[in-house]
Amino acid sequence: MPFRRLALSSLCLAPFVLAGWFWLTWLSPWTYERPDALPDVAKGQHHLFVYGTLRHAPVRWLVYGRAGDPERVTLPGYRREGLDLKPAEGSSVSGLLLTVDAEELERLDRYERLGIRYYRQKVTLSSGQQAWVYRRLSSAR
Repeated sequence: MPFRRLALSSLCLAPFVLAGWFWLTWLSPWTYERPDALPDVAKGQHHLFVYGTLRHAPVRWLVYGRAGDPERVTLPGYRREGLDLKPAEGSSVSGLLLTVDAEELERLDRYERLGIRYYRQKVTLSSGQQAWVYRRLSSAR
């Protein structure tokens, strides 16, 4: 009987442990220090093209505090390769266009580990609109 209680209580705690790990690893200000070489985030609205985990509303809500009202968009001239985008003539990547303010963009930078794992690059969407996109630092810049 005690083993069952222990197993049941462990199962009940698992989501909280996972959420705590997620917060500490990806959202906590204690596990990311913005590199000094990065410019400050400009005030005002920013457009961001997302193609991975940030397409999911619960992830956006956890990362920057709201799901937002994203628009479905396409990025031409790229293909998705793992966690990155690679230039590829004739290809395109489907994703979402987010509109965020400076504080939200800073939270997204923390989530993506800007300057450590990713860099932000301006791209032109199929609509002609410009947006930021996160690219892996290991890619050719």
